[in-house]
Amino acid sequence: MARWSHRYARVNGLDVHYVEQGEGPLVVLLHGFPHLWFSWRHQIGPIADAGFRVVAPDMRGMGGTSGPAGHREYGVEHIVGDVAGLLDHLGAERAVFSGLDFGLFAAYDLAHRHPERVAAIIGLENPFFTPSEESPLTLAARQAKRHFNHIHYFAEPGVADRDLAAAPREFLRRVFYALSSDYHYLDVWRKPPGTTYIDALPDAPPLPWRWMSDLELEFYVDAYSRSGFTGGLNWYRAMDLSWEHRKAYAGRKNPVPFYFIGSEQDADLEGWHGDDPLSKLHEHHEDVRDVRMLKDAGHMMQMERPEETTATMLEFLGRSGEWA
Repeated sequence: MARWSHRYARVNGLDVHYVEQGEGPLVVLLHGFPHLWFSWRHQIGPIADAGFRVVAPDMRGMGGTSGPAGHREYGVEHIVGDVAGLLDHLGAERAVFSGLDFGLFAAYDLAHRHPERVAAIIGLENPFFTPSEESPLTLAARQAKRHFNHIHYFAEPGVADRDLAAAPREFLRRVFYALSSDYHYLDVWRKPPGTTYIDALPDAPPLPWRWMSDLELEFYVDAYSRSGFTGGLNWYRAMDLSWEHRKAYAGRKNPVPFYFIGSEQDADLEGWHGDDPLSKLHEHHEDVRDVRMLKDAGHMMQMERPEETTATMLEFLGRSGEWA
């Protein structure tokens, strides 16, 4: 039986929902899109039982956390303010952060701007900010002239919002399956320009899957049916704003202790971080402590391989003497 507690707070102008369990050094788990705090459901209890205070918030504009309608309110300064404000609310000077996708980028941004608030980072799948002379939305638009690109599809306000809100269960079922090791996600790039995301994604087999039940999928469907998708999509629409902001620390390495867990069939490692990204970790992080790769897992690693993911996180957290 889960022993987590649902809590609500006013943080950085938002009504924030988060889940908390345990006592001890603080570990904060940050999700991306289209995830929720619930994507950490397999990790929260075991980490808390190991002697940590675990907090998993719904991020700005997703799940039970409110978010402004305009995308300009989703840039780096606002997201860093959310995370730092959550630490203040929790009465914590700093925490170990683990994250995936936008959640991990939020931890990277916090470490660059306020390293004293980050004891360590355990990164999942996204090893660093990929350097680029071209802004993310410009790059996506250029790629979208040749084939479907989900970032470009998300960029126009109102389009993806309506499409996804009209079929939340179908979208979530398809995208979660496509990002898993059961499908090669980059095959969506085979679809022509102008394709909608739902049509670009593969048809998924009926649930339950080996790593997700009908009820678990319904949790996401219910949450996004209530909140809509605009908040999550705004993180993409703010990518150029965040890219401009990060120029202030371009070329600087993340200064806090860094651990990395990847999966051998991850779409991001294959398609978004250049050739052999693991060999470049030391170019982006001052203090790389350990790197692990999980077999038979895709981008949904903390759900596809929960025991292995959690055990690796616990091993890294057990080295608290290295960074406490």
